[in-house]
Amino acid sequence: MTETALPGKKPFRWHIGVFLAPAVIIYSAIMILPLFATLNMALFNLTPEGVTTFVGLANFQTLFGDPRWADAFWNALANNTWFFLIHMLVQNPIGVLLAALLSSPKLRMAAFYRTAIFIPTILSFVIVGFVWKLILSPIWGIAPGLLDAVGLRWLYAPWLGQEASALTTLALVSVWQFVGIPMMLIYAALLTIPDEILEAAEMDGITGAKQFWKIKLPLILPSIGIISILTFVGNFNAFDLIYVSQGALAGPNFATDILGTFLYRTFFGFQLQLGDPHMGATIATAMFGIILVGVCIYLFTIQTRLRRYQF
Repeated sequence: MTETALPGKKPFRWHIGVFLAPAVIIYSAIMILPLFATLNMALFNLTPEGVTTFVGLANFQTLFGDPRWADAFWNALANNTWFFLIHMLVQNPIGVLLAALLSSPKLRMAAFYRTAIFIPTILSFVIVGFVWKLILSPIWGIAPGLLDAVGLRWLYAPWLGQEASALTTLALVSVWQFVGIPMMLIYAALLTIPDEILEAAEMDGITGAKQFWKIKLPLILPSIGIISILTFVGNFNAFDLIYVSQGALAGPNFATDILGTFLYRTFFGFQLQLGDPHMGATIATAMFGIILVGVCIYLFTIQTRLRRYQF
């Protein structure tokens, strides 16, 4: 006898679980389990006798309240915020502008320009940091000579060696490397705008820059929102460029220290500073909380407002 499904009852789709199982297992092994292990480690500490003991939120109280830790943490958080703001205010607007220019049907060699702008994003952080450090070097760098060639030698300064300019300089280097990502995402969003909408706008006399500001920009706002949250998450997880360019101490005088480098020194130790995995896990948990709060604010406030522009 063959088994038949009961009337009105949907058959169990077991193949969905089979297809999802590999991804769920891998994601849980490399993301979920380490996340909970880190959260758990932040709640413990080592006694002078070397015994691990549960301390609850005492590590967070130390991180936020003890001057030995709090000063470095708030300095890193402030630097990380400035690093993020430069990307938001420079990288993403430039990406939108480049996408608008490259999407013009009148532009020749648009594919070449897109490729040339996107290539830096596939380069290693080590290469980018080392090359730019050589370019900006006051001893053997080419930046002083290039500025001198155009009569702007007086503008040059050892930007990576000055506390006031080192972080901004590295942020602009990061902008140069990753501006191709928002450019390509916005370019793809512009291509999805139906031709009927643009043709109707042209019939109403809305063309050129006016068409972009009044028609295209509102329609790609959801994509700009996604790029913004990706920028936020990526910048608050930043580490590589600062470490390659300025080292684990994030010089000069911790002027380029961000949460990633602060976490590295705390967890693994560096030079005379001994590693403290429990305080390192506390910093990592704080970083996770900051990113989580930022993502939730975006999802429950900004994203709901941007849905009105989707078509």
